[in-house]
Amino acid sequence: MPSPQDILTDLYQLIETFAEQGQELDEETELVTDLKLDSVKVMNLMLQIEDHFDISIPLNVLPEIRTIKDLAAQIEELTRVAE
Repeated sequence: MPSPQDILTDLYQLIETFAEQGQELDEETELVTDLKLDSVKVMNLMLQIEDHFDISIPLNVLPEIRTIKDLAAQIEELTRVAE
């Protein structure tokens, strides 16, 4: 199981491709508000995350995920359950 810091590091790398050039990312960066991700981009990001971490993110948890920190916590929980 990856550590919380490893999850964040990997998330920053995955999310960078969706951020505007030079945009700073931190744990409090909001996926929709700050990164301006529409529903298609959110789904593409989720697919990349699922592939990278070998997990399945249930659609019913997406409304609870607002920030990178929320997403990292959800991934940590899913990877723990998957073991």
